[in-house]
Amino acid sequence: KIWLVLAMTIVGAAVAFSYAKFLVVPMYEAKAMMYVNNSAISLGKTAFSISSGELSAAQSLVETYIVIMESRMTLDTVSEKIKAVDPECDYTYEELSKMIRAGAVNNTEIFEIVVTNPDNEKAELIANTIADTLPKKIANIVEGSSVRIVDYAVVPAYPISPNVTKYTALGFLLGGMISVGIIVLMELMNESIRSEDYLLQTYDLPILAVVPTMEAAKSRKISEYQQSGGKERV
Repeated sequence: KIWLVLAMTIVGAAVAFSYAKFLVVPMYEAKAMMYVNNSAISLGKTAFSISSGELSAAQSLVETYIVIMESRMTLDTVSEKIKAVDPECDYTYEELSKMIRAGAVNNTEIFEIVVTNPDNEKAELIANTIADTLPKKIANIVEGSSVRIVDYAVVPAYPISPNVTKYTALGFLLGGMISVGIIVLMELMNESIRSEDYLLQTYDLPILAVVPTMEAAKSRKISEYQQSGGKERV
């Protein structure tokens, strides 16, 4: 059944490739980077500072700023600014939340804003609008804070998904596995008698006679003809 297995693996790879190439919507990522200044900060009437020895604690400060970035107030402002630039981009808070993620870069004071969108230009627009809006929003909430833009997002040239090679490899493997599974299942369900040994081992019955196939009978006749020196037996 090797040809069936090969055919199924090729078909599986072709189907997976076609699905990833023509049916899956490509997604683009735009990234902006922000720096969290560790100067003296005051929350209400309480003031404190972050020393260089306590720089590892800046991770919690970054997480605080990310929470502010993901708040409804911030994203609603971002949505209004985006719509002013491009009237077609009328995103709700829920839609923007699903597109955006953020996190510290290697446990430093720098955090990265990542926007995923099927349109590469819109991904860049959203990321840079957030980068421009966030410092003012944070300053209004956390007194004495300082967030600066390290790097603006650029229009991504290539999509991050789907991974066509990965899809094709998975289709290749699944096609092979499915074909092997079908062959094994067919063999297990096949109760026909295919040999004398199978009959003896399965049912433990004596064999009284064997009716050969046409190919076996023809092969046997040729062998007997050769053994008789070319004289046909009657």
